[in-house]
Amino acid sequence: MSNSKTKYIMAIDHGTSGVKTAIVSTTGEVIDWHLEEVPLHLFEGGGAEQDPDDWWNGFLKGAKKIIDNGKVAVDDIVGICNTSQWSGTVPLDKDGNHLMNCMNWMDTRGAVQMEKFHKALLQVDGLAVRKILKWVKITGGGPTLSGKDSIAHILWLKENNPELYNKTYMFLEPQDYMNFKLTGKFAASYASIQMHWLTDIRDPNNIKYSKKLIKKIKVDPSKLPSDLRWSTDVLGPIAKEVADNLGLDPETKVVMGAPDVFSATIGSGAINDCEGHVCIGTSDWVLCHYPKKKTDIFHNMATFPAAIPGKYMLTNEQQFAGGCLSFLRDKILYHKDELLQEEHVPDVYKIFDRIVEKTPAGSHKLIFTPWLYGERAPIDDHAIRGGLYNISLDMNREHLVRAIFEGVAYNIKWLLKYVEKFVKKEVIKQNPEMKKANKIMPELAIIGGGAQSNVWCQIFADVLNRKIKQVKDPIQANARGAAFMASVGLGYIDWDDIPKHIEYSKIFEPNPENRAIYDELFAEYVEIYKAMGKICKRLNKLG
Repeated sequence: MSNSKTKYIMAIDHGTSGVKTAIVSTTGEVIDWHLEEVPLHLFEGGGAEQDPDDWWNGFLKGAKKIIDNGKVAVDDIVGICNTSQWSGTVPLDKDGNHLMNCMNWMDTRGAVQMEKFHKALLQVDGLAVRKILKWVKITGGGPTLSGKDSIAHILWLKENNPELYNKTYMFLEPQDYMNFKLTGKFAASYASIQMHWLTDIRDPNNIKYSKKLIKKIKVDPSKLPSDLRWSTDVLGPIAKEVADNLGLDPETKVVMGAPDVFSATIGSGAINDCEGHVCIGTSDWVLCHYPKKKTDIFHNMATFPAAIPGKYMLTNEQQFAGGCLSFLRDKILYHKDELLQEEHVPDVYKIFDRIVEKTPAGSHKLIFTPWLYGERAPIDDHAIRGGLYNISLDMNREHLVRAIFEGVAYNIKWLLKYVEKFVKKEVIKQNPEMKKANKIMPELAIIGGGAQSNVWCQIFADVLNRKIKQVKDPIQANARGAAFMASVGLGYIDWDDIPKHIEYSKIFEPNPENRAIYDELFAEYVEIYKAMGKICKRLNKLG
């Protein structure tokens, strides 16, 4: 049993692959956790859905499990904070019943509506110039052509299922749906509502809906949560029926929280402006906090209201990273068909690591591109698809596996190039001695499930030519970040306290012997996109 003087947060890390429920101290120590996997349903035409009941039941099962484990006294759990996948859409009726599955962040069905929205005489890369400039000025970004934004989901429903649209009382993000289930309150955080592209964020201390933009995009404003709050605000006490079900104190506070990218940034310890981190989960990103509103529309990144009140955070995301290894495991190596009837699937990730460690850098010049379901940054292209390039008879499975590890690293390097350009002026302003430096972010913290792999961390260090700091228990970064948000909101710590509570398992320095091969292959990696972009657009044209 833990020290009764220590207080704890029940943190919910609700990702695409599952719902992880954890007990975390107010200083970020993960005491216990449990993961319940949830299915993802993919459909032809770009559909990607999840059943919200799977999320909620996964949380309840996990919460009961860790409470029953008894590693902390229930009376010492002072708060609950959820962090969820972002850019999903759950339509609810007045009683809070979901009217269909959630349209997941990978759902591209709204791309057709986005093409209509951006139809104009003056376009750049398919975007209506006048519209997007207006949106960027107010929201920092705007509806993308991919159809993956929350507003695209809503417009798709309005056009393709008007009966359901009319029945919908409230559209909620996954983040805010889980909070509704915890408290019975319809609300959103300034962070979670951002992907609707309808909030005026020019003043970080006075964020509100833009009536002008809502009118232009023709969405019923009453179907959007009117109660907007900071991520550290207390939404309310836990609903009585939930407290009774779990055996928690009915006065346990539910703190708003924020989507996964925000909690991960905090959980990585990257609190200071322009201090970067990499996350390798199902998807990946390179993020940092930033002191002001700024947008790079051509590479699909911008600063949005952060989970830290009054701050902005540079936000971007790439579609697939660790998900590529899951694809290899589930759809290639252990796909259940006439060749394979076994039910048991071994823990292949540790086997992958051993294979990669024994395979030379560069994978015999085999290049893998991880664009398995389109890409979001540094290019926004829902039609691009992945592939293996330069494959030959003198290769084997070892080269293929290592090529996947390296391909994800090339993709991150592609993104990092534009992230560093984005923050360069601010970094030099704060550190004039870096004016001639070619590494604006000389070191990066790394978190997420992929960061558990030492060999992958070394590959990132080699490909990026940057020092990589492996955060201890990197898979717990989201839960830790949610706990930190709640701890700040409930007054147990301050934001400046967080870095001193972050530990690193290992520091990875770039291996200069791999510099030449990785620079050569990365240059070709970028050329592959240039060559394949138009082909994939023809092959994967929607409609």
